[in-house]
Amino acid sequence: MDQVQLNQGMFKESQQKGKEYLLYLDIDRLIAPCYEAVGQEPRAPRYGGWESMEIAGHSIGHWLSAASLMYNVTGDLLLKHKIDYAIDELAHVQAFDPEGYVSGFPRDCFDEVFTGEFRVDNFGLGGSWVPWYSIHKIYAGLVDAYRLASNEKAKTVLVKLSNWADQGLSKLNDEQFQRMLICEFGGMNETMADVYEITGDKRFLKLAERFNHKAVLDPLIEGIDDLAGKHANTQIPKVIGAAKLYDMTGKEEYQKLSRFFWDQVVYHRSYAFGGNSNAEHFGPVDTEPLGIISTETCNTYNMLKLTEHLFDWQPDSRYMDYYENALYNHILGSQDPESGMKSYFIPTEPGHFKVYCSPDNSFWCCTGSGMENPARYTKNIYTRKADSLYVNLFIPSTLTIAEKDLQFIQETDFPYDETVHFTVKEGNGERLTVYLRKPNWLAGEMALQINGEPVALELVNGYYEIDRKWYKNDTVTFQLPMGLRTYTAKDQPEKKAFFYGPILLAGRLGRENYPEQDIVGDHQVYNNHPLIDVPTLVTDKQPETTLNLVDAETLTFETDAIGQPGDQKMTLIPFYDLHHERYTVYWDVLTPEAYQNFIDEDREKAEALRRITVDFVQPGEQQPETDHMIQSENSTMGYFNLADRHWRDARDGGYVSYQLAVDPEKQNQLIVTYNGGDRHQHIDGARFDREFDILIDGIVIATEKIEAPNPGSLIDRTYQIPVDLTKGKDRVEVKFQADQKKIAGGLYGVRIIKQ
Repeated sequence: MDQVQLNQGMFKESQQKGKEYLLYLDIDRLIAPCYEAVGQEPRAPRYGGWESMEIAGHSIGHWLSAASLMYNVTGDLLLKHKIDYAIDELAHVQAFDPEGYVSGFPRDCFDEVFTGEFRVDNFGLGGSWVPWYSIHKIYAGLVDAYRLASNEKAKTVLVKLSNWADQGLSKLNDEQFQRMLICEFGGMNETMADVYEITGDKRFLKLAERFNHKAVLDPLIEGIDDLAGKHANTQIPKVIGAAKLYDMTGKEEYQKLSRFFWDQVVYHRSYAFGGNSNAEHFGPVDTEPLGIISTETCNTYNMLKLTEHLFDWQPDSRYMDYYENALYNHILGSQDPESGMKSYFIPTEPGHFKVYCSPDNSFWCCTGSGMENPARYTKNIYTRKADSLYVNLFIPSTLTIAEKDLQFIQETDFPYDETVHFTVKEGNGERLTVYLRKPNWLAGEMALQINGEPVALELVNGYYEIDRKWYKNDTVTFQLPMGLRTYTAKDQPEKKAFFYGPILLAGRLGRENYPEQDIVGDHQVYNNHPLIDVPTLVTDKQPETTLNLVDAETLTFETDAIGQPGDQKMTLIPFYDLHHERYTVYWDVLTPEAYQNFIDEDREKAEALRRITVDFVQPGEQQPETDHMIQSENSTMGYFNLADRHWRDARDGGYVSYQLAVDPEKQNQLIVTYNGGDRHQHIDGARFDREFDILIDGIVIATEKIEAPNPGSLIDRTYQIPVDLTKGKDRVEVKFQADQKKIAGGLYGVRIIKQ
């Protein structure tokens, strides 16, 4: 990365904005929870949002990785000073624990795990929220500070922390270890492999392989897609770690599962712009549900990391076709160019808008990976392999290959201009094979020239091969002709998106009924915000032929007057440029005949429900449950693939409760979604009926019994909430309580509406 510098252009501007945020953040506040975790007084108060919760400490890890990456590519000495200070502080905190533990939360949860008898579910371990996931960020930050920012003390802290983990985890047998991995653990297999690389100590290679989650990875080895219902970003780091382990061990199953996973996610589980997941989870294969909480940005950050491994094993343009799409259209578009704030989800729901983190009171997972993204822009513009150089991306930049006394400059205003000049600024006849990527979106020939002379070159795995000695002022010039094309959703043929070359175009829909602020502490605060009517595009033509370029400098397009109702002309711009207003990426595109009979009933029902919804929680999903302060006892959770919904229940005297918002001025009702096929169960020979009480702030408002009333479908039941239980309140506790030998639920959705 330190061999590449960005030159003036939109990526350089985004990188600078990202660096400003890294410099803005206060190290003392980021490390405050680490002090508190060992019973010490911090130097400054901790930040808000997720840094005030059990996941605290992940942000200092992300910051260390981001700052080290950014220092590596920019050489900013102020960043280097802050990195060194942060490592000094972590070393100081670490000294308070005799075994070398350092994190943003107490080690009690890990101490429970190390006994072999521990509590665990998908997002809880030892009574704490995803502790390995959170501490993994500190591990990764220490690795990056050592490797990229040349901080030797970071290695010392890293080795002590790794020894603590190895000693504690050595007490677990394989069955206990795999049980621990039920809870999200980030990229611990990748990080332990990094520690092995740094130290040469084979204990850490063994530990890295122990962190391979067999329940997820083994089916992938067999070519089985068992991803539906799984939390998407929990799985991607597991595969990145397996890819890393292939590089170290050469075990073919690691490469095999990584390739299969990548293919399934990219070709069968991704949206138009390369993002994946809805409500953070993978759904059924080849579905593309549109939503407000779709395409978590962390997922794409990690998919780009995985793509690097696959390209390294076998350079092929298809990997960089995906990389380019996701980089321009998701990653670049996830950072607000004005404030530098980051987006958690990128909504695909027509008529919604992007929501950004606040500077001091958010610190979501995607805030952390979002800190790293601008520092990674240089990472795959070029790839070096021995005496070969792959030119993957068309981004203005300078590449220096010191050992060959070669320096290249890529000059382009792509995508606003189709011409690229790849020039040798310094060169003395060193031989180097340069491979130029031929993108899959080209609308014509690349028209390659070397020093002004047209050349015909061999195409190898989607790259044009140029094998020659390079001298100063040698120039390769080529064209990247772009055209309009239409993308069709996998499961809804009327839903279409438009691209100009690799650039996703989004419809500008203005600020009708727009919230006062879209930079917020709670990324789900607008999940039920009213939508607007989005015009349908009605035409007999090929859809892309109805778009007209009206401003080449900004890539602004306008449709013919086909927006209905009203014969409207719709404006589209690059999605990465669309911020602080409503938009649509997916349009309903219909013929005039189809439009006469078209009613999007699902969307109309969803919008009608959204208008009266005060709050909603999806049981069985991590973030909604955490945001609604779940409490539970004797509770289980799962996924119903036929309905693509998660569920949670409570058994044998157990309970589940959530804190949900209410409207203190209105009559509120509770709507609970159940499985119409659920009925009593026999557990250990005893009959358990699905009979339970529903309580609001400790007062029973209903007793429910479910005995397969409507097999094969989900059902909603509505419960009136007495006005005196919500008057003067903004929030209440909704509790589902089971008696002995009873089951409460399963709960497939819990919603508060106002009449």
